[in-house]
Amino acid sequence: MENQEITFDTDMVEALEDSKEALIPENQMVSFVEHRFKRAEDKRYTDECRWLMSYRNFRGFYGPDVQFTDAEKSRVFVKVTKTKVLAAYGQLIEVLFGNHTFPLSVDHTKLPEGVVEDVHFDPQGVPGGAPSPSAPAASPFGTREGPALPAGFTQHDALKLGSLAEKLEPVKDRLVEGPGTTPTAVTFHPAYVAAKKMEKKIHDQLDEAGASKHLRSMAFEMALFGHGAMKGPFALDKEYPFWSETGEYAPTKKVIPSTSHVSIWNFYPDPDGINMDETEYVVERHKLSLTQLKGLKSRPYFREEAIDRAAKAGPNYERKYWESIMEDSSNHPDIERYEALEYWGYVPTELLEEHGVTIPRELKGVDQLNVNCWTCNGEILRLVMNPFKPTRIPYYACPYELNPYSFFGVGIAENMEDTQLLMNGFMRMAVDNAAISGNLVIEVDETNLVPGQDLTTFHPGKIVKRQGGAPGQALFGTEFPNVAQQNMMLFDKARVLADESTGFPSFAHGQTGVTGVKRTASGISMLMNTANGNIRTVVKNLDDYLLAPLGKAFFSFNMQFDFDPAIKGDLEVNARGTESLMATEVRSQRLMQFLQVVGGNPMLAPFAKLDVLVREIAKSLDLDPDKVTNSLPDAAIQAEVLKQFAAAQEAPAEEGGGGEKPMDMSSGPGSGGGAIGTGSAPTPGEQGFSANKNVTPGGMQ
Repeated sequence: MENQEITFDTDMVEALEDSKEALIPENQMVSFVEHRFKRAEDKRYTDECRWLMSYRNFRGFYGPDVQFTDAEKSRVFVKVTKTKVLAAYGQLIEVLFGNHTFPLSVDHTKLPEGVVEDVHFDPQGVPGGAPSPSAPAASPFGTREGPALPAGFTQHDALKLGSLAEKLEPVKDRLVEGPGTTPTAVTFHPAYVAAKKMEKKIHDQLDEAGASKHLRSMAFEMALFGHGAMKGPFALDKEYPFWSETGEYAPTKKVIPSTSHVSIWNFYPDPDGINMDETEYVVERHKLSLTQLKGLKSRPYFREEAIDRAAKAGPNYERKYWESIMEDSSNHPDIERYEALEYWGYVPTELLEEHGVTIPRELKGVDQLNVNCWTCNGEILRLVMNPFKPTRIPYYACPYELNPYSFFGVGIAENMEDTQLLMNGFMRMAVDNAAISGNLVIEVDETNLVPGQDLTTFHPGKIVKRQGGAPGQALFGTEFPNVAQQNMMLFDKARVLADESTGFPSFAHGQTGVTGVKRTASGISMLMNTANGNIRTVVKNLDDYLLAPLGKAFFSFNMQFDFDPAIKGDLEVNARGTESLMATEVRSQRLMQFLQVVGGNPMLAPFAKLDVLVREIAKSLDLDPDKVTNSLPDAAIQAEVLKQFAAAQEAPAEEGGGGEKPMDMSSGPGSGGGAIGTGSAPTPGEQGFSANKNVTPGGMQ
């Protein structure tokens, strides 16, 4: 047999390689993700029906289940649901952004580890923390003096002082752990400073990422549908515009943690979980253009070849039934979009090994691992281990009102679904009755009239020809009774029931005619505070399910990917949404009352944290506490500067001599030499001290 030259078709070889690359393992992973997506989609069908009903009531549309009789002419829809939803949405926005800052705070734990809570030094003391011989005696109640910090800090020891390590370097040999107890001691709070630095950093990152815009979208869906969702933080390259000295555009890029809103319609959680803590996986459905699909190549760990194959396969986006209902246009042209599924959750370990995913040694014996996988057109665009530590699914779902037996909550529109139906019904009846009772029904006896006349319409001044007989016997007008007032009374009753079912009284969104209290600021504040009773539960859900987890995620992100030793510490993130519900004027009054109680009683003054109190008063007055208040060390420096300034002003007056000094009304016995209400005796040199020079027994110079 003669040898024959064998030739291969290049296109056929490439096709065989592609088909070989897309064999069982690839299809198994894609099938795994699509199966999870289908399971979650089937489970939430009932919830989708509830959301569609809420959307129709918000927009003012009648659904296919509403059937009108032939006698009903009016199709009016009173959109009270829209008013209530927007009122709830405004309330949530007020909680999130009412104080001009994100309601998140970072505080140190009660017993912080890795950073000292308080440290102080006495300028009049001796090195090592021991008080000087001239220092005031210790308090008879004991002191909280701790051991002196060792001299010669190493880099590791300096972490205990956090960001204050460099600032306290000149006096590190004189530092003593704990707050100062002597009048001349200066106390610093490394744990507090580290917590506030982390808090400022998180707030700055939220502003940089435009979190306010995404949070507003989440709050709207939360009020309307009963549930809102967010995701993040993820590393994002943000471009900042910049022009060089020559006028050339040279933008700078910075990696920032970003967060975004996830529409409830594209959010498919594990159907067996009732909250995110019990959720095994989450699938997000993306609607991508070709440009957006190609743009995934610039993101880390996305497979360029798989993206090209998915794009080459053509658009695969299929419109869901709820999309057709919610779109106003009845024309549905072909959608030139791609459907991509983003999966976060657990996957069998052997399935990952078949796809060549490197398993860390410490996780070799684990049956399931948490991963992130993107699929589109049967291709795996991305498959990596969950990069977050501690491991978490980066989605945060918050219910408006908890549904104890379902993942998705209950919103304003669903709560007033029946009352909205009643209001529509009574209003249609009133309109139809007004239309009938507003016109006469004319009865015509044609035997007394001339034939051939047009009797289909009547108008003022119309002439009707009669053949004979007594006048008024041919035309009769019948008037129907007007019962629209009774229908409107039922409408008002249904509106009151809507207030009860939603927890939002009508005066909370602009209704006038409030009775029962005086129309003063305090009276209206009392009404609003009472109206906030039901919303407090909603805001508590916002704290527990969104703000606190999102804040902790940003904290973990900074510690993992943007570590800064200056803000390292034993810190915890706290949500402060419920605090913003208190009326501003009421909170300000309570703070001022507390300040008066503390300032008027010298025995209580040592027990009050005046620096914290002053900061809270500034917040209640819508002022930035960082700009208008000082910390305790800065306040001590400021007081010293003012004292030196006052001494410089008094020196020229003393050198001039003669003349009578004006009496200081704030001084005197029991006034503490200028400090009102301190109760201490005057010191030498102050007015009222009997041993002063050139003072007669009568008190005159």
